[in-house]
Amino acid sequence: MTVMTYRDALNAALREEMRRDDRVFLMGEEVAVYQGAYKVSKGLLQEFGEMRVVDTPITELGFAGVGVGAAMVGLRPIIEFMTWNFALLALDQVVNAAAKMLYMSGGQYNMPMVFRGPNGAALQLAAQHSQAWESWLAHIPGLKVVAPGTPADAKGLLKAAVRDDNPVIVLEGEMLYNVKGEVPDGDFVIPLGKAEVKRAGTDASIITYGKMINVALTAAEQLAKDGVHVEVLDLRTLRPMDVPAIVATVEKTNRAVVLEEGWEVCGMGAQVVDYIQRECFDSLDAPIVRVHQADTPMPYAKSLEKFAKPDVAKTVAAVRKVCYLD
Repeated sequence: MTVMTYRDALNAALREEMRRDDRVFLMGEEVAVYQGAYKVSKGLLQEFGEMRVVDTPITELGFAGVGVGAAMVGLRPIIEFMTWNFALLALDQVVNAAAKMLYMSGGQYNMPMVFRGPNGAALQLAAQHSQAWESWLAHIPGLKVVAPGTPADAKGLLKAAVRDDNPVIVLEGEMLYNVKGEVPDGDFVIPLGKAEVKRAGTDASIITYGKMINVALTAAEQLAKDGVHVEVLDLRTLRPMDVPAIVATVEKTNRAVVLEEGWEVCGMGAQVVDYIQRECFDSLDAPIVRVHQADTPMPYAKSLEKFAKPDVAKTVAAVRKVCYLD
């Protein structure tokens, strides 16, 4: 094990996969000379050169389309968006080209490519730059979607995404880049579609993903002081979702809280709730409770932004509610 930041774990994944396969290349705004807006691509230009670490103009639709074309002819592009909020301009290529090419070509064209970048809210970036995109992207057949919440998951899932023959969306936590954690040494790859129990418990389950995993673990630690033992399930992959893991934790604890960064309506949590009610409704001893962002564009004012975001206090309150403690 090596302790490293989330940023360095992503960098290690990129470096290892580019060394392993010379078809892999990185393309995006400021990824080369500036070494990435969040320094995820630090040192890659110096090692691999400008043919494999490519700076682009500010034209998300354009370089996403170049990536699609590159994947069609056998390369394995990694497209970095400076933020997924900017990727809105490129969604035609993501949704109508990358996601559908295998199907529409009758299986003639695989699309081995990765779209990656920071997702969700940071601090006071206001409404247009604070959106959580997972439910939008996971809605699309043909895309795989991952949301790593720890440095180890960041490395393992990104390496798996690069090796996959389908387009994979990697949603990085903008507030996680400096977070440190243990990362296994060597060729560490996490299979897509496999959730992980981050903390075992018996009284209730918190089902979550991405940077909300840290909120869930902190809430579980606080609840343990009151004798409430919470299991925390990290989905890690949102499409395909690990339904057996969801069923297993709910059947174990009989109570579920679904925690997500995005909005309530048509959010990822709604899909998790649907799986629970379909597969293990009779195991529930209480209604499922969702914790999510307030149903409003993200405010700029610090106090209002804090009020709008899902947090530890709201998660603790939700667990206490499903356990009938309040």
